Amino acid sequence: MSFEAETARIHVRVEPSFLAQESDPAESRFLWAYTIEIENRSDALVQLISRHWRITDANGMTQEVKGPGVVGEQPVLQPGESFTYTSGCPLATSSGLMVGSYQMIRLPTRESFEIAIPAFALDSPFADRRAN
Repeated sequence: MSFEAETARIHVRVEPSFLAQESDPAESRFLWAYTIEIENRSDALVQLISRHWRITDANGMTQEVKGPGVVGEQPVLQPGESFTYTSGCPLATSSGLMVGSYQMIRLPTRESFEIAIPAFALDSPFADRRAN
């Protein structure tokens, strides 16, 4: 399942996957990978500068992660170009939620703007399924 959002003609698509072989439910260790594609649908040259994540586990515990770039890079995207990367997220519960944003700049004006990373579920086969 993928999750998508578009802000200022920058399209973000996320595909999370549970890593059963890396997880240990008996030790309350659950790990997900997520692949993100960032596509520049605008007419401007843009650069990803930083990221900001809010990660919430099934117990409602939230952690924030901020930092430069993604996976050690600050990619520059020409109009029509995309950048794809994969990262991971460990949790102490069998499910959770991630949402965030990227700080971008338009080159060469250096105009800063923020784009949304869509909220996406981190669900494992061990998640307690309840109707709300």
